Amino acid sequence: MWDRTKGDLLDLDRFERAGRVVIEHLRPEVDAGRFPVKRSVGQSVEVRVAMFADGHDRLAGVLRHRHVERDDWSETPLRPEPNDLWTAGFEVLEEGRYEYTVQGWVDPFATWRVDTRTKAEAGQDIAVELLQGAELVEGAAARAEGRDRAALEDRAETLRNPEVVSAQRLRVALSDELRRLVNRYPDRSHATRYARVLQVLVERERARFSAWYEFFPRSCTDDPSVHGTFRDCFDRLEYVADMGFDVVYLPPIHPIGHTNRKGPNNAPEAGPDDPGSPWAIGSEEGGHDAVHPELGSLDDFEVFLRRARELGMEVALDLAYQCSPDHPWVKEHPEWFLHRPDGTVQYAENPPKKYEDIYPIHFDTGDREALWEGLMGVVRFWIEQGVRIFRVDNPHTKAFPFWEWLIARVKRTHPDVLFLAEAFTGPRKMHRLAKLGFTQSYTYFTWRNTKAELTSYLTELFGGDGREYLRPNLWPNTPDILTEYLQTGGRPAFMARVTLAATAAASYGIYGPAFELCEATPREPGSEEYLHSEKYQIRVWNVDDPESIAPYIARLNGIRRENPALHDDWNLRFVDVDNEKLLAYVKATDDGSNIVLVVVNLDPYNVQSGWIDVPLAELGLDEGRSYQMHDLVSDARYLWYGRRNYVQVDPQSAPAHVFRLRRRVRTERDFDYYM
Repeated sequence: MWDRTKGDLLDLDRFERAGRVVIEHLRPEVDAGRFPVKRSVGQSVEVRVAMFADGHDRLAGVLRHRHVERDDWSETPLRPEPNDLWTAGFEVLEEGRYEYTVQGWVDPFATWRVDTRTKAEAGQDIAVELLQGAELVEGAAARAEGRDRAALEDRAETLRNPEVVSAQRLRVALSDELRRLVNRYPDRSHATRYARVLQVLVERERARFSAWYEFFPRSCTDDPSVHGTFRDCFDRLEYVADMGFDVVYLPPIHPIGHTNRKGPNNAPEAGPDDPGSPWAIGSEEGGHDAVHPELGSLDDFEVFLRRARELGMEVALDLAYQCSPDHPWVKEHPEWFLHRPDGTVQYAENPPKKYEDIYPIHFDTGDREALWEGLMGVVRFWIEQGVRIFRVDNPHTKAFPFWEWLIARVKRTHPDVLFLAEAFTGPRKMHRLAKLGFTQSYTYFTWRNTKAELTSYLTELFGGDGREYLRPNLWPNTPDILTEYLQTGGRPAFMARVTLAATAAASYGIYGPAFELCEATPREPGSEEYLHSEKYQIRVWNVDDPESIAPYIARLNGIRRENPALHDDWNLRFVDVDNEKLLAYVKATDDGSNIVLVVVNLDPYNVQSGWIDVPLAELGLDEGRSYQMHDLVSDARYLWYGRRNYVQVDPQSAPAHVFRLRRRVRTERDFDYYM
């Protein structure tokens, strides 16, 4: 016998309130609802949940959802699937946060309907069952209003009326019309609610689909001794727009410190005319809310922003929370920096590397509230200037709670602001930052070269649980990273890597003009640092070089825009090809109207060929019909038939095929064409 005097553990009322329906294993859900999943405007949230009860009663349930600024919930009926699984979905149409949860209940009417049909088909007397049905319909009528109430009362009367022949009463009882009416007014008095209300963070489309181009404004010059300005960058902006990029990312544009300024190639001492590293932020001319005078004024930057928008691009600013020794904060807020026992301020280190020109922020300061508000002020200032995208430098070296606080506060008033995490760090840290709110993240794609590495890693990125909150942004290079593959593979290597980045992922970026000019010389053997790195000196780039791969990149970006299949990450499927040097994958829209098949030669030196196994059934294609493969790079067209087809890729001409699959269509006049 239960002892009800011993608290909640044996509280009968608590068990009764739990309900008969069990709801568990709801997906998508991140860390038991601690963090939201992510979507962009126009996407859907497809929910799958396990829902079952004791006995053999039928169940019903709904997916409840709403924008957090709405009072009323919308409901979508759950659809049953095998093994007690149920599914439903809803579309997100606005930026901000949505909530969703699941509710389920025992459905006596559905149970009665099935049992009554079974007994009737077995020839049994169903007179009592019809009376039971009338009671259930009357219950629904009591919960209904208006015409529905009157209709339900009428049907209940019919079911009770012994003067109506049983066959007619049975037809009414089992009619789809009555089922729909009753289902509108279920008895939820004993419904089970999922234990948590979950959230979706919804951002604008550029959060999901974007092409980034990084360049240094100070290098928009024809003379390495003359510092480029924002106004000098107008031609460079047009050049970037002509290549089809939609985000222009600038390294820090703030005043650069003088103390311990670095010279060319990260030399420990700088000459009087050396510009220093833009990441050594702050001088007597200002800090994070100031513009480096040699780039121009704040008004000049606003003109730069306006010109980028006119060309269809946005400007992303680098958000680097660190200071040069000359930053105003060093004097105004010394408690924001870590002081060593000898009284000096701790500079940045990544042993054996030393960065004496940079002081990290000390997030364990006792003045945390003022520090956080000061850092928030930087973001708020640039938002007021019109910036809506920030690339965040090394966020994994700053306090996790700070990022969650900052991003949530920004999103509350400016849901269109996006944050890219430059977090080349351990996977758990990378994923944590994404959970905390970062819109996109750099990845390890930069160092994945072989077929096995790329297949495994991209499958993990786009197919694992992390895809619900981490949006990858693939970068073949950065100002810090010139990989061995690019150093040794020549022009074909650059073309292969940008093809992979631009077609495998919905978002990618390059650091240029170094990339399209195939800059491949490291500072020294075994280093990933560029020789004459633009981080420490002004570089003059001949963007009109006939060997540039800029036209190829422009074609790729045009292909991306024109093919919706390339706008998503989750639809990536690898395709078998019997050559380890060839990587093949397909991306298709949900309705199959747009199918893109990419074959990349990972060997930058030799022609590679093989037989590819096209997954025709998965793509909705008839094995007995031919189809056309239109190479969107070369504009060549090939007629393929069946699953297995031959491909050959010459890296010296083009290291990849980017095919659009076109189906054969027959017109009324029996004329075939491919679309």
